[in-house]
Amino acid sequence: MTVYATQADLVQRFGEAELISLTDRDGTAGAIVASVIDQVLADASAEIDGYIGGRYKLPLASVPAVLNRLCCDIARFLLYDVRADEQLTKRYDAVIKFLTALGKGDLSLGLQDEGEAGPSQNLAEIQSDGHVFRRGNSKGFI
Repeated sequence: MTVYATQADLVQRFGEAELISLTDRDGTAGAIVASVIDQVLADASAEIDGYIGGRYKLPLASVPAVLNRLCCDIARFLLYDVRADEQLTKRYDAVIKFLTALGKGDLSLGLQDEGEAGPSQNLAEIQSDGHVFRRGNSKGFI
């Protein structure tokens, strides 16, 4: 499984102090607890895969920057758990809305799987020989 973000990404986006407070649960480490970060990043990446797995071949050949941001937001929400405030909850809901749209095909990551054909332009065409039953052809019957 591909992990879409790293501990360094989380530190860059949210700061080391916040991550220490979220991962050092008993207060004895005094630093970011890597095992906690690794677990929430794996959980966040699995959640993303659940939404995009039906549309894109996993693991992705290249990870778009948007998935990195989404993974960080999900991981942060998971770290806060029940303590998540309204802003974090809204951010998480926006991420889920975005992922749902990706899964449905309303949005795209701009990726094309290797070995798969792109969108086809072979559309069905219907041709008609004209009207069979018209007043002009009925000869007084209709």
